[in-house]
Amino acid sequence: MKAVRMHGYGGVDQLYYEEADEPRVAQPDEVVVRLKAAAINHIDIWNRMGATGIALEMPHILGADGAGIIVEVGENVANVKAGDAVCLYPPSGCGRCEFCLTDRDFMCIRLRALGERLEGTYAQFVRLPAQNCFPMPAGFTFEEAAAFPLVFITLWRMLITNAKLKPGETMLIIGIGGGVASASLQVAKKVGAHVIVTSGSDEKLERARKLGADHGVNHRKQDFTRVVTQVTEGRGVDVVLDCVAGEVWQKSLAALATGGRLVTCGATAGAQPIDDLTAIFSKHLKIYGSTLGSREEFRQLLSFLNGAGIKPIVDIVFPLKEAAAAQTYLEEGRQFGKVVLRIPD
Repeated sequence: MKAVRMHGYGGVDQLYYEEADEPRVAQPDEVVVRLKAAAINHIDIWNRMGATGIALEMPHILGADGAGIIVEVGENVANVKAGDAVCLYPPSGCGRCEFCLTDRDFMCIRLRALGERLEGTYAQFVRLPAQNCFPMPAGFTFEEAAAFPLVFITLWRMLITNAKLKPGETMLIIGIGGGVASASLQVAKKVGAHVIVTSGSDEKLERARKLGADHGVNHRKQDFTRVVTQVTEGRGVDVVLDCVAGEVWQKSLAALATGGRLVTCGATAGAQPIDDLTAIFSKHLKIYGSTLGSREEFRQLLSFLNGAGIKPIVDIVFPLKEAAAAQTYLEEGRQFGKVVLRIPD
């Protein structure tokens, strides 16, 4: 099969479009999926650079997100069959720890995820547990079905499970344009929240307004905490989504109302921010860290997507052989929404 494999840690020059062995079912609960599309995520870039601390056996296929058609099933598989069109839930656990036994594989200390300890989706075929295959949402293309799982399950846990975002609440999204941020805007507006977004790009702010953002702040020109104070008449926001951190972190805390919740799944501007502990305890703030979510949350998400009519924003589609260019596009922050790979037949 054709695949893009990394042969070492470093830049995109470590990514090679080449022939690789086609996977076959090895366990009775596994399936093989012929992929039609895969999505690029920041975790792919961090794994390529060796920044996650996970030792990968080289050569290695990156990619956590994908969608395609099931072509082979193990003898114990009952939830799907050959010919089914599916999207993929990325993580699998050890199956024995307290988290796995309570359907929280994503918290397993021996976590195996597509593109990390499991071979990923930058390929024509992928092997994975059958329980990680779910029907594609109604009306989704393969590109759309590959674009949503990692991002949407992460934001679902952050906004719905943890922050419990409610209709009528006010939310601040730091750095609109990335996959999680743009998808969070879609979900928050569907929930009925009032949403303020920030960006250093007026173009991205305008696109966010077209998606329903109530206010946009160019953080290169304005102090977003002052704008939040004005918009909320001094109250602050109920929820902040901050996956930027760094020097922005203190401002995010300052923007919260008393009893507010901050949710995060990343730290693109630095993972060692200066905390304002006084603000945290005096304002009764809650901070939730998240990565991924459970299969039950994924089922809730699929039901929500089918009912709400929301589709992920696909910014640009590259052919598989141009995965290096696709990663560069994401690294440069040029996207608004998801960067997707189209897999050749």
